[in-house]
Amino acid sequence: MRTDPARTQDMKRPLPYQESIHQAMFRFRPVVHRWTALCPVLAVMMLARPALAQPYPKAPKIPVTDTIFGKIVTDEYRWMEDMSSPQTLDWVKAQAALTEDVLKKIPGRDALLADFKTFDSLRRMTISGVVRRGERYFYKKTLAGENEGKLYYRNGRGGEELLLFDPTTWGDGKQTITFRYEPSHDGSKIALNLNDGTNNDIYRIKVMTVDTKTFSPEELYPTLGGAGNWTPDDKGFLYAEATTGDAHSNQLFQNLRMKYHQTGTPMVVDKLLISAASHRGLGINASDYGGVSYSVDEKYLVTSWWEGGNSPVKVFYAPAALDHPQWAPLVDKADNVVDVVVRGDSVYMLSRKNAPNYKILVRALSEPHGNDRVVVPEGKDIIQGISPSRDYIFYLTTDGMNSTVFQLSPANGEAQRIPLPFSGTAWIYDLDLRTNDCLLMLNSWTQPEVVYDYEPNTAQLKESVFNVSPKYPGTDQLVVEEVEAKSHDGTMVPLSIIYKGNVERNGDNITYMRGYGSYGASLLPWFDVKDLALLNRGVIVAYAHVRGGGEKGDTWRKGGLKATKPNTWKDFIACAEYLIQNRYTSPKRLIGEGTSAGGILIGRAMTERPDLFAVAVNDVPVSNPLRGENRPNGLLDAKEFGTAKDPVEAMGLMEMDTYLHVQKGVRYPAVLAVTGFNDTRVPFWQPAKLVAKMQGLNPENPPVMMLVSYESGHWSNEKLIEFRNFANRYAWALWQAGHKDFQMRN
Repeated sequence: MRTDPARTQDMKRPLPYQESIHQAMFRFRPVVHRWTALCPVLAVMMLARPALAQPYPKAPKIPVTDTIFGKIVTDEYRWMEDMSSPQTLDWVKAQAALTEDVLKKIPGRDALLADFKTFDSLRRMTISGVVRRGERYFYKKTLAGENEGKLYYRNGRGGEELLLFDPTTWGDGKQTITFRYEPSHDGSKIALNLNDGTNNDIYRIKVMTVDTKTFSPEELYPTLGGAGNWTPDDKGFLYAEATTGDAHSNQLFQNLRMKYHQTGTPMVVDKLLISAASHRGLGINASDYGGVSYSVDEKYLVTSWWEGGNSPVKVFYAPAALDHPQWAPLVDKADNVVDVVVRGDSVYMLSRKNAPNYKILVRALSEPHGNDRVVVPEGKDIIQGISPSRDYIFYLTTDGMNSTVFQLSPANGEAQRIPLPFSGTAWIYDLDLRTNDCLLMLNSWTQPEVVYDYEPNTAQLKESVFNVSPKYPGTDQLVVEEVEAKSHDGTMVPLSIIYKGNVERNGDNITYMRGYGSYGASLLPWFDVKDLALLNRGVIVAYAHVRGGGEKGDTWRKGGLKATKPNTWKDFIACAEYLIQNRYTSPKRLIGEGTSAGGILIGRAMTERPDLFAVAVNDVPVSNPLRGENRPNGLLDAKEFGTAKDPVEAMGLMEMDTYLHVQKGVRYPAVLAVTGFNDTRVPFWQPAKLVAKMQGLNPENPPVMMLVSYESGHWSNEKLIEFRNFANRYAWALWQAGHKDFQMRN
């Protein structure tokens, strides 16, 4: 299923709440909100929290007034959208310095960071990105204590491990290099996709000969995501060329060009395969995000284009010739398909057309639309995704919490359930589409990831040589409760509550609740070791499965889309109320967090019901969606949130806009806005404008601060940077929620 571009999810790795991308009780009572606004002095007396001694950096108000379909909107901090302005940069730098000055005085921060490093040492290594090409297995291995992993390979599963690429030796050594990779089919060459670690989209491609570890002379830049499929003859590979290498440019995701590169030749001679401009008759928009790959048997080229949000894909195919491929329509928007697998002369489609829980269809490429046959009908569980191997198609279903994995045999049409060792979130992928060599991964709220080898011909599952299963302190005492909270309209909202067994329901437990609620992305059970640092300190961790997500299928997604977006934050409020009414926590102890598109959730929950939360963590947040189309991926996101060019959708954007809803005289929770300076998805001006407005209107309120990572984009691929970022946000939030280990001493 298609998800937030900020936190992409596929069959290989479902969305973990981040990081990331990857992540409040009574029905709304306007009287409470008005009372808080009218009685700020009394509210201060009742809800006193640690205050900030230093003054905030000054942000001048320079009003810009727009009339949007008859509604006047005044924006006093529009100037911050100029991210190259010295005025903007100086203000952001001053905010970052103020926040760091406060953080270094919070006594528990270093202990959190030490915990993360201890947990890291217990997992002696992390192995990820395993792929097979020929008889060679390539993978990234990050040892305990390493900031960034290295690329290794071995000949055969049990072969000797050989170091292939060490990013610490690349370049001038002044910047950390992060990387992805795509080996050729025979394993003799590998396309290394490199970036400097400061953003998560723009890569330069270098080609290495594996046996000699030498590079071809050419370098491809800028590309989005790096190299894709190699051609069947291993002479080159497919990739997406970006219009610009500027992470802050609104042209970054525009006018993508799908190309073929032959190794050993300069980028300027690469062959254009398809783009919006070169194939105008296909209905591809300049703002569409695309990709090109081969069918399972490499007989066809397949290109998919996505308009944004959770839009269905448009898919075209052509015989696998690289000189002027003749593209023909395969799937159009009316099919309401979100993923396809082309194998042989058939296309398998994951469709939600008249099936909110999804179904799998198949059609011969030679047949017209409408001749689709159902191979997996819609059921009570939601079909989450499809993924091929050479001879099978795998699909995942979920009941909203736990996964089931099936393998479908195209040869006879039979589906077989794969037995799983324990309940949780599972995903499966083939290591090489020329084989049936598969890995299956499984974890849960309390069980770290376990990696299994899976042989579909014999249905055998065994622990993989690539598995590293650490034992962390405290996991044996963890308790998970799956409950439901009644939302404002009577809808029951799933809520996952995790805590250590010795927690008492006395209304005084600090609780850290996350939510997301966009793009149909589900917050499925996922073990996050960083949460263990909270749980071991007696903090309750909760996940609100609000509308806009996919936990209950496409109907659930549509319940938090555009005009129905208020359900997303009202569901989060309902979950907060449940936790308070059932004495898990209280408003002075409740921390709410939303990441990326979840910035709408936490922002509007805290502005609609500020009395419910002690702290609101706005993590790389969409805070000003009315201006969202001025972001690099803003036109893609308009399909999820709406466009300011439409009279109805513009009103919806205003309603979900946190920045517009901040008012003078209201006592809001303490707010920490987290941003990456090089964020391509939600640029730093979105949280910056919110922080400036909140500080300016209510300087006497609990602290409103901005945590800036100059080394990060929408997230960081560097382990030590992520440790530091999470230690900072957790320490700040626990300080404001009154945790005894995080209070400053005078």
